[in-house]
Amino acid sequence: MKSENVRGRVYKIVSIVMLAILAILFLFPLYWIVTGAFKPSADIYAQKPVWLPTEWVVTNFQKLFDRRTAPLFEIFGLVGPTVPAVFRWLVNTVFMAVAAMVLTCLTAAMAGYALAKKRFRGRAIVFGLIVCAMALPKQVILIPLLREMSALNLYGTLWAVIFPTVGWPFGVFLMKQFSESIPGEILEAARVDGSSELRTFITIVFPMVKPGVGALAIFTFISAWNDYFMQLIMLDSNNFYTIALGISTLQSETSIDMGILMAGAALASVPIIVVFLCFQKYFTQGITMGAVKG
Repeated sequence: MKSENVRGRVYKIVSIVMLAILAILFLFPLYWIVTGAFKPSADIYAQKPVWLPTEWVVTNFQKLFDRRTAPLFEIFGLVGPTVPAVFRWLVNTVFMAVAAMVLTCLTAAMAGYALAKKRFRGRAIVFGLIVCAMALPKQVILIPLLREMSALNLYGTLWAVIFPTVGWPFGVFLMKQFSESIPGEILEAARVDGSSELRTFITIVFPMVKPGVGALAIFTFISAWNDYFMQLIMLDSNNFYTIALGISTLQSETSIDMGILMAGAALASVPIIVVFLCFQKYFTQGITMGAVKG
């Protein structure tokens, strides 16, 4: 009994040490970006790594804000005040990522519920096509997507980046797996009580798959935020640039200002951290439920 307790303590200590090492490795890039954003040029381009700034400066952020200006928003002909372009790019990116997250979670939850709990002809074929689409790179369907967005007069707007994300096959697959755990007796009782399909989904199905929706929300937000390739292809106006695309245009052809890049990356990381902190409870529940079901 005593040997088992000692073995358990050793295992716990080793696990904590390993997790601490992994946490440090994963957090180090964020640490390097944040500290680099406040370093003077001499520290950034020093031959030996400077782990802490010799002098904390905000010069990089000043250069980031002063390079270009743009209206804060343009809605239905209403133009907002002129601000540093980076703020407009940040607003664009947040809007794009949040809209993609909300629409993807809504459509994936409904589609996953239908595929899991509804019986209709061709259900297995539809689900098989969704699974196959998960292995299809977005670059393969780039030309059809580009032509489709042009035909809808959406090319060059943020919607050209949002709509291709909404039909994310992984989201439908994930929500179908969560919807499988909903007891059929509860759904049958709702039908007997005269509940409509929409009311059943809103009051019964959605609360039961909320952990999966939380996990999908984080995945979708990060995926949309970091999808530089689609942003580069679909956006062609400075006023619709995302923060990653906008910062890349600030670099000259002959030199790269690493200070501006680090300041922009540090600023761009804030919304992702906020979203993760807001949804981490549901994300953890979703991963735990998935592990138990497996």
